[in-house]
Amino acid sequence: MNIQLSDHFTYRKLIKFTLPCIAMMIFTSIYSVVDGFFVSNFAGKTPFAAINLIMPVLMILGTVGFMFGTAGLERQLMM
Repeated sequence: MNIQLSDHFTYRKLIKFTLPCIAMMIFTSIYSVVDGFFVSNFAGKTPFAAINLIMPVLMILGTVGFMFGTAGLERQLMM
């Protein structure tokens, strides 16, 4: 099913194409929370601070990768 700009816009189509990106970001956020919990409990305050400093950079890079990966997956599913 190909959707073009001339097609009628519906919220169902919007949700269909944004849901995979939303799901990936939710699971990545859960991963970072769990990772921070285990590092703070088992490694200490200094490694936890280091993770908190680098995590925004990793999230930005991951978000770009997720966008390309999800777009490729959606493209394959539409064919």
